[in-house]
Amino acid sequence: MKKILLLLSILTIYQTGATQIATIKGEESREPLDFATLYSEEPETFAITNARGQADVSAFAGAQEIEVRLIGYESRILSYTEMEKAGFELFLTPSSISLDQVVVSATKWEQGRRQTPAHVATISAREVAMQNPQTAADLLGSSGQVFIQKSQQGGGSPMIRGFATNRLLIAVDGVRMNTAIFRSGNLQNVISLDPFATERTEVLFGPGSVIYGSDAIGGVMSFYTLTPQLSLGEKTFVKGKGAARYATANEEFSGHADANIGWKRWALVSSVSHNRYGDLRMGRHGPKEYLRPEYVQRIDGEDRVLANNDPLVQRPSGYAQTNMLQKVRFQPNEAWNLTYAFHYSTTTDYGRYDRLLRYRTGLPRSAEWYYGPQEWMMNHLSIHHKTAGGIFDQFHLNLAHQFFEESRIDRDFNDTERRRRVEKVNAYSANLDFSKKLGSKHQLLYGLEGVFNDVTSSGTNEDIRTGKTQAGPSRYPQSTWESYAAYFNYQFDATERLLLQAGARYAQFALGADFDTTFYPFPFTSANLRDGALTGSMGLVYSPAAEWQLSGNLSTGFRAPNVDDIGKVFDSEPGAVVVPNPGLTAEYAYNAEVGLARVFDNVLKVDLTGFYTILDDALVRRNFMLNGQDSIVYDGELSQVQAVQNAARATVWGLQVGLEAKLPAGFGFSARFNYQKGEEELDDGSTSPLRHAAPWFGVTRLKYATGRLRLELNAFLNGEVPYEDMPQEERSKDYLYAMDDNGNPYSPAWYTLNFRAMYQLADSFSITAGLENITDRRYRPYSSGLAGAGRNLVLAVRGRF
Repeated sequence: MKKILLLLSILTIYQTGATQIATIKGEESREPLDFATLYSEEPETFAITNARGQADVSAFAGAQEIEVRLIGYESRILSYTEMEKAGFELFLTPSSISLDQVVVSATKWEQGRRQTPAHVATISAREVAMQNPQTAADLLGSSGQVFIQKSQQGGGSPMIRGFATNRLLIAVDGVRMNTAIFRSGNLQNVISLDPFATERTEVLFGPGSVIYGSDAIGGVMSFYTLTPQLSLGEKTFVKGKGAARYATANEEFSGHADANIGWKRWALVSSVSHNRYGDLRMGRHGPKEYLRPEYVQRIDGEDRVLANNDPLVQRPSGYAQTNMLQKVRFQPNEAWNLTYAFHYSTTTDYGRYDRLLRYRTGLPRSAEWYYGPQEWMMNHLSIHHKTAGGIFDQFHLNLAHQFFEESRIDRDFNDTERRRRVEKVNAYSANLDFSKKLGSKHQLLYGLEGVFNDVTSSGTNEDIRTGKTQAGPSRYPQSTWESYAAYFNYQFDATERLLLQAGARYAQFALGADFDTTFYPFPFTSANLRDGALTGSMGLVYSPAAEWQLSGNLSTGFRAPNVDDIGKVFDSEPGAVVVPNPGLTAEYAYNAEVGLARVFDNVLKVDLTGFYTILDDALVRRNFMLNGQDSIVYDGELSQVQAVQNAARATVWGLQVGLEAKLPAGFGFSARFNYQKGEEELDDGSTSPLRHAAPWFGVTRLKYATGRLRLELNAFLNGEVPYEDMPQEERSKDYLYAMDDNGNPYSPAWYTLNFRAMYQLADSFSITAGLENITDRRYRPYSSGLAGAGRNLVLAVRGRF
């Protein structure tokens, strides 16, 4: 402790010069703009404006080109001298038409969009305030570029380019959230993140394993949470904001508050949010199969099927959630920046709604099926250092400990045994990332990563009549999973118009598991896996003119087998049980993509990305033998034995198209369209449509802005999945789908028409209103168990100081 205090004292004494403050404002509103970015390559430095539109630009002294950017505004490029002549007060002109944008997720370092050959989508806090997403899953879906599947209201499983669940990676402030029990079935971990406390979200499309390691096959979703802001002068910097929201479709009540106190070297930010969601009401017009005509309730010691007095209400689907965030920042000088963060999220119990839709012999199969509280906690220490000379110019050190707890509780109809399975994961990670400029044309990014997961799993069976509890089979073996890796990424500015990029990563991973044979006669009591994975990428960005951008990218990704793959016992579907298989290796993805973006006269922007991905040695569920038997009794039912195996090859290709237009008189138009088509190899050698390749989907938006008023009329669109295009394993889940004229399950096309308005009543107070699903459509996104919200009035107020 004494050594730490001595280091902090030395750092505090070390000073780099006087502070110079720049203020960024809107050209029309003349109001300060927060989250505007200032970026310079020489000297290489980066700054973000605070709530007062201010940023310390001392480190930019002598810079010949400083790029000032903010989504929704035209970028500006000027020198430090020009900024000084302007009195360090700059104005940005509103515009959504630009090829310039700062992104972080592509390399973990701030870079211009023209330095990134991969497609990256950004969702700003300003856009989140307009769209009012209830969860982080809804936040991703609001982009129109990420498909969201929902098995229950307390969930949201993203699908990107034909991949989902443990083939996508979630990162929070640069720390991987994926654990060793992220499964191939639909996940809801992303809802642990708080949209109110998120400053910016980025989605990197395609493999990101060179930078992020295992699981980054289909894409990376990066969430950047509130940053403690320092005072840029002698006066203490104090700011805060609050929000309250109500929605009619599920009688949502949400509240949020955060506060920031900043001094010259220390800053604190605290945030808390609470959400309460009632049972979700679906729309009136649509397939009758989605209605909820009855539900189960236990009365006087018996399970009874009761008529639902309103079949549009999906009972039970309500739940509540609380999120908290605390960060402490210490910046002794311009060279060092240290931040400690504490994140915490928990939910109440919430029903696994899709499992409650299953029937057996004319009666509901389950009387109860719900998740226990989903708990997530993270302690995160981030250290950033800048220096001159040596083997690096900057480094990031991220040390994190995360704790996850989740549980599943179910009971069959008219059965007195309630089964409870509880999983806990302690996840430790360390990331050390370096950046080094090699002259004016070369940059080397490199780093090290270590990840360790400790998984504990338990099971209990309770007799609900007597209250007696006894040990039951656990979902997972007691396990550890670890990964250690090194990577590099090299960028070469070949000319002013051409950038080349190449990178590679080598990861060594290991898994150890101890199996309990008390309940299942496994032919083994332990499993140990140790293997390595090598991935790489090559890309280029060519800008023949300021209005053009062409890009190409070849990349590989991998997913190491985790505890969920090797050691899980669970019922995947009625009549099938998945058992452990310790003989797995990593699966690999090989991806090629090309992109084109063009701006026409600063009023129209078109971008197009095409991709083709091959997944080899895919980890898929296949029929299996256990002790020479192809079926065993599981939870009282004779079930087909299955296991996850390296047994398939899958391909997926698609297009992502975007259009933005600046129209006269304050109007604007934009659209996003996504098409993906995939197939996977089946056990008999035939092929089936890829399960996580969503139907085509997109969004169109007509916007209007004048002064303090913003209006938007949008339509979310979704294509049909006919029975003949339905993945093989989805065809047996007829309880999720509508029925076609032949009595076969299919997923109908659907749309929602939505209107939103935001009015800035005063500098510190705004009100937002929205009417979602105006035509009250009854729809259910592909592969989902929960129908979408019917006509929904959303009211929100926001205030700040």
